[in-house]
Amino acid sequence: MDENILQVAASWLFQHEKIAVLTGAGISQESGIPTFRGNDGVWKHYRAQDLATPEAFARNPELVWEWYLYRRQLVREKKPNPAHYALVRLKNLKQKTELITQNVDGLHRRSGFGEHTEMHGYLFRDVCTRCSWEREDYESHEKIPHCPRCGSMMRPGVVWFGESIPEKAWQHFHRLSRECELLMVIGTSQVVYPAAALSQYVRQRSAYVIEINPELTTSCQGKSIYLGYKAGFILPKLIDELEKLFKKTREVDR
Repeated sequence: MDENILQVAASWLFQHEKIAVLTGAGISQESGIPTFRGNDGVWKHYRAQDLATPEAFARNPELVWEWYLYRRQLVREKKPNPAHYALVRLKNLKQKTELITQNVDGLHRRSGFGEHTEMHGYLFRDVCTRCSWEREDYESHEKIPHCPRCGSMMRPGVVWFGESIPEKAWQHFHRLSRECELLMVIGTSQVVYPAAALSQYVRQRSAYVIEINPELTTSCQGKSIYLGYKAGFILPKLIDELEKLFKKTREVDR
């Protein structure tokens, strides 16, 4: 591990106030949650892409719900990892830090990060297919839940393939692309749009980018640093370095 690069990355975090964080499946995978892509994407001979669509739900809602109940059970058994908690530490140090995640598992919620944007929805939310009434549903095991208000079928509160990102998430995304001074990209292959475009917009403005991924996914040119490690390993170390800078500043001010 190059300590100099880690220290430079920490100094960038220290120098900037408007920090944006984009997380993807990689950070959750370190908690033991499958990506549901590639080899992880097969469940009872169905690909995730074949189940996470409005058409699949219309064709066989019980099958789709069975898959989502399986995913809920799997996620309930997992816990936030050191990378999730390191982001909470970052938020405590740099209070203007804002988070957008592509993940639906709610691990950032459980880590205590606070308000953030779930671009693709939340796994433990049910939404009525008729009146749009919604609820958070962490324990139910109904094969097909029905709306207590109008009696219609409910669906998982996630964004499926072919569906639009919620307007509120769009607004947050575009504001960060315009305003953030530094973007941290953590555990995402940056191939799923629109989230993948965030680093492109930020680079076009010549803002700073820190990417944390075992494998490099974008070209690190200009004001970019690549930390080629798992987030659960390197992110706590990065925040340790940031805390040292704050400590030095406090000592100088005395």
